[in-house]
Amino acid sequence: MSHHLSGPNLRSPLGDARLDMTDLFAFAVPGGRTVLILDVNPVAPTGGDAFHPDAVYRINVDTDGDHRADVAYSFVFSRPENGRQTVTVRRATGDQARAHEAAGQALFTDVPVNFGAEHPAVESGPYTFYAGFRSDPFFADLDGIVAKFQWTGVDWGADKNVFAIVLEVPDADLGPHPEIGVWGRVSLRQDGRLTSVDRGAHPSLTAYFNAEEVKDAYNAGEPADDWATYREPWSAVLTHFGNYDPQAAEQTLRTVLPDILRYDRSRPAAYPNGRTLTDDVTSARLTMLTGGKVPTDHIGPHTDLLPHFPYLGPPHAN
Repeated sequence: MSHHLSGPNLRSPLGDARLDMTDLFAFAVPGGRTVLILDVNPVAPTGGDAFHPDAVYRINVDTDGDHRADVAYSFVFSRPENGRQTVTVRRATGDQARAHEAAGQALFTDVPVNFGAEHPAVESGPYTFYAGFRSDPFFADLDGIVAKFQWTGVDWGADKNVFAIVLEVPDADLGPHPEIGVWGRVSLRQDGRLTSVDRGAHPSLTAYFNAEEVKDAYNAGEPADDWATYREPWSAVLTHFGNYDPQAAEQTLRTVLPDILRYDRSRPAAYPNGRTLTDDVTSARLTMLTGGKVPTDHIGPHTDLLPHFPYLGPPHAN
C-alpha cells in the first residue's frame, strides 16, 4: 500500500486507524501557491471516527536541505461531541518546528471537521484550509501485488475513503528558495508524553523495506538519521528483489532516504519531485524494487478528483 497500515503486521499504528497516515502530497497551483495534503485513517467508514483528539498531526518542511524541519504546520483536533469535531492549525518555525508539539502562530482556530460530501473551504489571510471526509486518491492493484504480480485489474482504492487535511499556502510561506523537503508525522500523547507513532513522505517504503520488528522505531525516528540507520538493510532488500549491486542500490536509495519528499517548485510537480494526486507511485515503487522487471500494475488514477480546492474527490457511500 502507499503508507496505509504502517504499523507492524500490516496494521495501523497502535491498532488505531485514526493515527494511520496514508499519503502525503505537495504540488503547486496557480497564483504562486503550494498545496500540502496529509491523508489519514484508511478505509474510513461513513459516520466513523475521524481524527484522534490526543494526537498532533504535522506537515514538516525543510527549507535549507539539512533534513530537519524549518517550518511545521500542526493540526490538533477536539474530542468528538454529538457528531462534531473541530481543529486548530498552527505554524511553527525554528526550534518549535523541530519539536513534535503543536506550537507557533495560530492560523485557524476551532474549524469544524467536515463529515459529509460537501467541501467548504475556510480562509484566513493567505491560507486556505479543509479537514474532513474525502475519497482516497491512492490507486493500486494490491491483490495482484500480493499474488506475485499476477494482475487482477482491480483498483483496491477505487471505493475507499480517508480523512484529509488540506492546506494551501503562499509560496513565500515555505522559504525563499524553490527547493523544499516535506514529510508528515502523527504523534500521540500518552501519560503526559508525546510520542511519534507514524511518519513518512515517500509512498510504499515501510511496507516493502522495513522488517516488522523495526516499524515502530522507524515511525518514531527522524529523517536526518535515516541514511545511517536504513542504508544497509534497505540495500539488502534491493539486492534480494532487484539484483542490485551495492553501488546501484545506494544510488537508488538516495531518491527516498532520508524519507523526505523533495520538491523543486521551479519545476512541475511529478513524483519524486513533489507529488500530485495522479502520480503513479505504485508503478514507480514496483520499478524501483524489482530493478525495472515489474514496471507497472496497470492501474490508473482516480477520475473523481476536483480541479479546485480541496482537490480530493467526494467520499464514497459505504
